[in-house]
Amino acid sequence: MNCIVVYKTKYGSTEAYARHIAEALGCECVEAKQTDIDKLVQYDCIVYGGGLYAEVINGIGLINKNLDKLSDKKIVVFTTGITPIHYREYYDDEVLERNYKNGVPSNIRIFNFLGKMKLDELTVTHRAALVALKKIMTAKKNPKPLEKLLIELCDADGDFTNLEDARALIEYVKSL
Repeated sequence: MNCIVVYKTKYGSTEAYARHIAEALGCECVEAKQTDIDKLVQYDCIVYGGGLYAEVINGIGLINKNLDKLSDKKIVVFTTGITPIHYREYYDDEVLERNYKNGVPSNIRIFNFLGKMKLDELTVTHRAALVALKKIMTAKKNPKPLEKLLIELCDADGDFTNLEDARALIEYVKSL
């Protein structure tokens, strides 16, 4: 099976996972801006990675806007973010709803990995968004557990990337 790994990154953790996955699979790895749908349809399997920003998978439109052309392909999507992976309601409800309003297509499998958030590396826009989010969440009376977590994550600072976490994705693709 011929496979390609495509990624869109802002701060580098998605690229690190993408390169690691491509190396393990022995396939090409390209930035999303360096490819297009005409190239992707040439592959049996497409692995797409993007960071999570307000539950939206960075650059996923490349895949989602072309689902009709990719309907016969195996597609694996991975996300990177700072929300702990065991908060499945966030990933299984919030992220999936935001990116796949009609449900995840049957030819797509999704994996989630931790990334990084180095406060001194964030753009002005991202820093402002964090300040606004924290203000909104702390103003809530009786915040839900996920909202409390979001308040804590606004102050997260570190690289939580662990390339070993990609092992399940790699094994899944190898089994196709």
